Amino acid sequence: MDDGSDVECHVKGNFRIRGIRSTNPVAVGDFVEVQTLADGTHWITEIEDRCNYIIRKSTNLSKESHILAANVDQVALIVTINHPVTSTTFIDRFLATCEAYRVRALLIFNKIDLLTEEELAQLEDLRALYESLGYSTLAISAIHLQPVELSAMLKGKTTLLSGNSGVGKSTLLNALFGKEMTRTGKISDAHDKGMHTTTFSEMYELGGAFEAEGERHSWVIDTPGIKGFGGVDMQREEVSHYFREIFRVAQDCRFGDCTHTGEPGCAVQEAVIRGEIAVSRYESYLSLLGDCNESKYR
Repeated sequence: MDDGSDVECHVKGNFRIRGIRSTNPVAVGDFVEVQTLADGTHWITEIEDRCNYIIRKSTNLSKESHILAANVDQVALIVTINHPVTSTTFIDRFLATCEAYRVRALLIFNKIDLLTEEELAQLEDLRALYESLGYSTLAISAIHLQPVELSAMLKGKTTLLSGNSGVGKSTLLNALFGKEMTRTGKISDAHDKGMHTTTFSEMYELGGAFEAEGERHSWVIDTPGIKGFGGVDMQREEVSHYFREIFRVAQDCRFGDCTHTGEPGCAVQEAVIRGEIAVSRYESYLSLLGDCNESKYR
């Protein structure tokens, strides 16, 4: 509420028939109008226009999408080289979605305390790749985290935390606040994968190292771990626009409508062969392009 208090609200049913094709017509981060009835119940009556939002395909086949959060300044994607492994395809799909919805993306590599020398070298290679594309990265161990390590990245912003189950989002959140804000879970011994502990998105206000007089408040949004990330509302001819290096190189393709999948004179495929575009990024592009071709969820 305007006075800073929290109230439990109901959602008016007509939101679901206004053509809002998502599983959650009201999302974390939305600014809304609330009406209080005579019986003391509170109802959300209007949703203000969103500056942006982050969206994924819903596993609910009756709807097209699920909005992870709205009106965010940036997304911090938490990834791990191991325990569990975060695939580069997942990273690239997420980054492509951020590009599509014009949301700044950060990559935070967690659990560096568990990595072997070989895995640490792999970590540095990935950081070098994504930093060369203009993405900010950070390597941390959430269980040994000092909040000041993240203060410069998060101060004065609304940040969505996302990533696969088991990458340590809940541990990171607890470290930021210096107390248990959300329950953490163990990694499955059988599959080295995370088990869900966060079941819904929730927004928290940061203080301490993130608080400074005269600045905007700092917020983080914790989301449930996600296993896959399919593109939403991406047209086949637009997918290359969301891969920065592919979009840049594609200007030199022989054909303006080149899909970079075998056409003659394709500058993108030539750049992959020369090592100027990472094979992993090109394969992620093809994977997302395949979603548009087959309308499949991945």
